[in-house]
Amino acid sequence: MSTTRPYSPGDRGPEPSSASGTSGEDTVATGTSGEDAAVSSAPPASSGGRQVRRLSFDDVSGVVPLARDFTRQALYAWGWLPAASADRRAAAEDVLLVVSELVTNACLHADGPDELRLACDDKVIRLEVADKGTGQPAPRTPHRAGRPGGHGMFIVQRLCLDWGVVRIPGISGKTVWAELGAPA
Repeated sequence: MSTTRPYSPGDRGPEPSSASGTSGEDTVATGTSGEDAAVSSAPPASSGGRQVRRLSFDDVSGVVPLARDFTRQALYAWGWLPAASADRRAAAEDVLLVVSELVTNACLHADGPDELRLACDDKVIRLEVADKGTGQPAPRTPHRAGRPGGHGMFIVQRLCLDWGVVRIPGISGKTVWAELGAPA
């Protein structure tokens, strides 16, 4: 389902930006080099609370592989990986693909991403990519599989429970978010 609702049903909105390093977050990573950007000490997913990770893309190159590596590390810390079954492996791969698509779209259409935020609880993982772009992401309609380009938001729409865009009045840019169900 595609939506322009800023939040999914029951969500109270994004974490306040002052929440960095407070209870419920297990890392705040800022990138100055590709090797050191995603170091963290995360508690296991079984702690039952919502866990949040952030990756800043300030002065970083190679943002798509960096975002995938950062996300993969979070999936290991949260118990999504290593996957014990094909369904769990597919769920983790879907998360990595959606992160790649959202970050790539920010690179292609919004002068690059500013930040990647991952939030996970027992049922849902929420991915957020903030950028300074003014455009509105949307799946290309009608979708034509043989046509080059334009598949990113179609993929996001197909794999996710929900997705949308958050804009804050008076602040340039937007946050594109997507939610996927946790593996059973």
